[in-house]
Amino acid sequence: PLLETKRYIPPVRPDLVSRPRLVERLNAGLHHKLTLVSAPAGFGKSTLLSEWAQALGGDAPTRAIAWLSLEESDNEVRRFLAYLIAALQSLRPDMGVPAVETLQSHEPPAVEAILSTLINEIGLVAPGDNEDSPSVLVLDDYHRITARPVHKSLAFLLDHLPPQIHLAIA
Repeated sequence: PLLETKRYIPPVRPDLVSRPRLVERLNAGLHHKLTLVSAPAGFGKSTLLSEWAQALGGDAPTRAIAWLSLEESDNEVRRFLAYLIAALQSLRPDMGVPAVETLQSHEPPAVEAILSTLINEIGLVAPGDNEDSPSVLVLDDYHRITARPVHKSLAFLLDHLPPQIHLAIA
């Protein structure tokens, strides 16, 4: 079973020091495939992305946000892909069903085939289905991922990402 709380967007704390300038910079990046938020531990990357996700959802209710908080245990490519698909299912619940079935089989997954199927499905996502309002997939704590197969999987995803979705990595 997958841990559902890894897909929760962290709540914005009441004592948040809002950073509207940074939120605006994140908004400006939506016209590209990827936004990378990089800073040392404890500098508020997750807090900033949480504030941004809240602002995106409030300003554009049709914009869908998928969130995945990563851990060291997600370095195994099958586990990473299972969580990635689960996060994307918050955009459309039936997304990735064939990919999940392949991941659960006893055969080693053909990662590019799984991702190709998933990328094709992302292209069908209704919320944010135009370039002016892409859905957003946030991968938080990506620094915990060190496995080359996971990096290669993410690179393949990013190289072929349709305009309906924007990837944000912290």
